[in-house]
Amino acid sequence: MTTPTCFSLNWVDTHIAHLVLNRPEAMNTMHPTFWRELDDLLTQLHTEGKARALVISSTGKHFSAGMALETFAGAIQMDDQSPEGRAAIFDLLTDMQATFTKIEALRIPVIFAIHGGCIGGAVDMVTCGCIRYASADAFFCIQEINIGMVADVGTLQRLPKLVPFAVVKELAYTGRRLPADRAAQYGLVNEVFDTAEATLAAALQCAREIAAKPPIAIWGTKQAVAYARDHSVEDSLRQMGWLQGAIWSNAHVRESITAQKARREGQFPPLSPLQSFKTLG
Repeated sequence: MTTPTCFSLNWVDTHIAHLVLNRPEAMNTMHPTFWRELDDLLTQLHTEGKARALVISSTGKHFSAGMALETFAGAIQMDDQSPEGRAAIFDLLTDMQATFTKIEALRIPVIFAIHGGCIGGAVDMVTCGCIRYASADAFFCIQEINIGMVADVGTLQRLPKLVPFAVVKELAYTGRRLPADRAAQYGLVNEVFDTAEATLAAALQCAREIAAKPPIAIWGTKQAVAYARDHSVEDSLRQMGWLQGAIWSNAHVRESITAQKARREGQFPPLSPLQSFKTLG
């Protein structure tokens, strides 16, 4: 893919991908180019199999101010005057939802380092992650209600899985800001740090710890946790049996134990690269 304009992708310690929102002059707002580049970058990380963890952070004063207003008024014009236009709104939204769902469905854990404002579409985005760290100045705002619309790219579907329902309703109905300390109390963020730099350092340290484990075991753990979130205990235990039977590795267990005893880094194979059916044949 061509060099992205809304993001930079860096590699830390070989196995950690660090994706940075890098349009601080525009408060990292989300316009059509943002969505195209994010979709392409996530697809790349998913298929390569090189990364063992992904850290997503940002630049400037705010993590992201959410959807760019020109997205609604410019190139992507919402047409509510005909059934055909309203059907196109549905198709547009499902396409945007699918991009953020790629974060959730990525084969590796995703860790967000959040500072400043996490507003509107940015809340949709970070709720797709596995782990969220925040700086003391961070806040979360379901901005959509403040501009006369319903949040529609995942906040109202994922946030109730993360914080109490009453809190979701308060934020969604009022558009109030949720500061980092309260977000931590409710479980939306794992930990709060004094500065953005400390927040990113903690996210990278967490990624290093994850990257030291067998990638297939991390993959299986992510699959099991995601399944258990949406299914009964009985169904989840049954799924766990099939999952463990599919990925169990005596070699990985032996290497993990041996590496711990020797106080060295374990040596594990990466996830296999994925090949699109479009490129086969």
